Amino acid sequence: MDLLIAFILFMAVMLAALIKGFTMVIALLVGLIAFTAVGLKRGFGFRELCRMGAGGARDSLIVIEVMFVIGFLTAIWRVSGTITIFVYYGIRIITPPLFLIIAFLLSCLLSYALGTSFGVAGTVGVIFMTLARSGGVNPVLTAGVLMSGIYFGDRCSPVSSSANMVAAVTNTKIFDNVKMMMRTGLLPLIICTAVYIVVSVLNPITHVDSELLAAFESEFKLSLWAFVPAVLMLLLPLLKVSVLISMAASIVSGILVAWLVQGVSLLEVLRICILGYESEGGGLGTLLNGGGLVSMLEIVVILLISCTYSGIFNGTGMLETLQTRISQGCSKIGRYSMMLLLSFGSAAVFCNQTIATLMCSDLLSKPYEDADASRQELAIDMENSVILIACFIPWSIGCSVPLSFFGMDYHALPYAVYMYTLPICYWLSKKRWYGER
Repeated sequence: MDLLIAFILFMAVMLAALIKGFTMVIALLVGLIAFTAVGLKRGFGFRELCRMGAGGARDSLIVIEVMFVIGFLTAIWRVSGTITIFVYYGIRIITPPLFLIIAFLLSCLLSYALGTSFGVAGTVGVIFMTLARSGGVNPVLTAGVLMSGIYFGDRCSPVSSSANMVAAVTNTKIFDNVKMMMRTGLLPLIICTAVYIVVSVLNPITHVDSELLAAFESEFKLSLWAFVPAVLMLLLPLLKVSVLISMAASIVSGILVAWLVQGVSLLEVLRICILGYESEGGGLGTLLNGGGLVSMLEIVVILLISCTYSGIFNGTGMLETLQTRISQGCSKIGRYSMMLLLSFGSAAVFCNQTIATLMCSDLLSKPYEDADASRQELAIDMENSVILIACFIPWSIGCSVPLSFFGMDYHALPYAVYMYTLPICYWLSKKRWYGER
């Protein structure tokens, strides 16, 4: 009963924070106090609980390092013109029947390189939505195509915050997970691409606004050198270079491009790395505002507190009764099927990808362990369920925020083919990968 009360309090404060627009850090702190109180009531000392929480938090430190570097990376790609150059040449190669497939593939590429869904949605996505509206393409359909593209990279990029978080909470290696995500995601990607090729041909754009291209040419320095940071970020991981070194190489090259090509002083580049990019003018430049170390602070705090939860849950065993029941459910319907149910439930209640992911990890870690399932199976099952499902719930932040960038609502979701094709394909084929559904 005490644990139930703590969860109800946590959920109530979390929903209040979401409704009022407050940071979820407040709700997480309230939950931490509530779960600590449950631990004290069950006979654990305060110092002992602190040690448990600290142990969980330590597991997140490597991910926090990656998060901060991602903040630098997203800012550098803005100021160096890397994002701009991709969009500009993407628009240049558009022919009427290829508009939607180019929008999909370009958003896939950039979301994989940057590891961010919101960043791509707020820049590339907004531009393609503008082109769709001016060129007579159904904006609802375009929004669904872009949702598929931005969450392709958010799920499987080695620099994605969600992918690194899953690796941290499951104690697995990010590159091993990325390889498996690519393998399990190949068929859905092929299906999705084929669908969008057909849809693209059937829904051609009538014309591409030449004023938009002119605006790019007048507002930005469009140098081919701006491709270099992206090439390094995409190529080095394929050569088995670590994530941090790959990102560092991309950042250094981006700094050089911003300084030597874009004419931005090194001091200003450093400021942008910390505080984020902010366009000096109006127009298209404002779409690139954001990034920087400060943009990752809230995510880092959320991850720290959430991993503290995990340490307390595991150390006290307060979730054992619920985990036992979940284990029984796993034996009846399969581990991945149970993961899907918990993904929908936690995403619908907490309206957030981060919290839903951590809840699935905390509740299913022991059932997977009891069934002799590997930690990587747990990680891939999460990547192929909650990571996408949490962004498919209309009232979830992962769904509502990108759609608000696009000026669309939940009607676009049926066209986000990748987001539901992948869980379905994996559910049908998991026996091939792990011998179990």
